[in-house]
Amino acid sequence: MTLLKKYRILMPVLVVATTLFVGCESNFKEVQKINFSEFVPSGEADKINLKYTDSGRITAILVSPKMREFASVDFPFTEFPKGIDVTLYDAKGKRTFIKSDYATSYKFTNIIDLKGNVKITSQDGQILETEQLYFDQKNEWFFTEKDFKFTDPKGVSNGHGIDFSKDFKVINSQRIAGELESSD
Repeated sequence: MTLLKKYRILMPVLVVATTLFVGCESNFKEVQKINFSEFVPSGEADKINLKYTDSGRITAILVSPKMREFASVDFPFTEFPKGIDVTLYDAKGKRTFIKSDYATSYKFTNIIDLKGNVKITSQDGQILETEQLYFDQKNEWFFTEKDFKFTDPKGVSNGHGIDFSKDFKVINSQRIAGELESSD
């Protein structure tokens, strides 16, 4: 076989092989995309102001510059990547104010995870500050294992690990230090 005949046979074979390879690569990438699901929110909102009610009475007001909802994942949640400002109202209209740099609310557990410069202030002047705090919405109970600073009219205390009711009437701390006024 002459060299020219070899090229005539080899050239069409190379063209067909190259076409098949490129075509298969393109299809393979499409199949990979089908099996890959992106983690994207199912809903987003800017500058929100939500009012929660119970029997016509406002129980909470939540304000946030950004909200993202992930309702179509296995463990649905709503995140507030730019922080929240919440006002809770008890049955008598007494308010508790909550601020944090970031928050995530988990649908199935009814737990809210507050992170970054978390500050809770009661209408009576009690203030709790920490870097992370959880709120159990069902039981209206706050808790953390992080360091905290608690200020009230009697004094300031610092500690590690605390849990308390939303109105600060029941407070349990793990380790605490500070100075308080005597009630003599």
